[in-house]
Amino acid sequence: MIITDTHTHLYSEAFDKDRRAMIMRAINSDVKRFFIPAIDSSYTNSMYQLEAEFSNEVFLMMGLHPTSVKDNYKDELKHVVEQLEKRNFYAIGEIGIDLYWDKSTLDIQIEAFRFQINLAKKYKLPIVIHCREAFDEIFQVLEDEKSDDLFGIFHCFTGNFDQAKQAISYNMKLGIGGVVTFKNGKIDQFINQIELKHIVLETDSPYLAPKPFRGKRNESAYINKVVDKLSELYNISKIDIADATTENSKTIFGV
Repeated sequence: MIITDTHTHLYSEAFDKDRRAMIMRAINSDVKRFFIPAIDSSYTNSMYQLEAEFSNEVFLMMGLHPTSVKDNYKDELKHVVEQLEKRNFYAIGEIGIDLYWDKSTLDIQIEAFRFQINLAKKYKLPIVIHCREAFDEIFQVLEDEKSDDLFGIFHCFTGNFDQAKQAISYNMKLGIGGVVTFKNGKIDQFINQIELKHIVLETDSPYLAPKPFRGKRNESAYINKVVDKLSELYNISKIDIADATTENSKTIFGV
């Protein structure tokens, strides 16, 4: 059984004391593929070090996270462009709009999101979307930019059934993580109405740990709790969940 964690911040400072042991725990728990989203230029070197140490398991994205879209965002986007010119990545991400922390940057968040969508099209890469309190704004940009070469993952999907169908209509898979195990997470109420071909798994570690670890530091090994929950909701085996979602990740990332 091979489980793919399509979204994990393994370079996070939260893992500084036990990073290697934490990654080995995941590998020994059938999690063999880790896709690593970018945040901003301050994390690039840490990402490259991670890839060097786990070259068979770690796959990097490049992009500017919406909460890092600040006054210097043009310099940060230039950094993204420079990295893409230098080497291969597997996605542009995580990118999008976050109105939870700061609504005042909405215009430049939209600008950065559009710019990076067009980078993804140029390099024929998927996008990995971060959306927080911004479904309408994200969908408006996707509506404007939709095309056959726009595809990717709606990371940490927490919307309703209609929003799930809308995201899928834009060639997006739904990234399902710890929230599906929460009592008030809501997505557990309809996710089994979504065909499994539209689903990928993720942890977003060190954030959003699943039950029974909710509130604690998340790690990639805990994705097994997400597999368990989806196995229960879809009424199929854990191996079938792992196989289907790993195949879906290969379709998106090309590896």
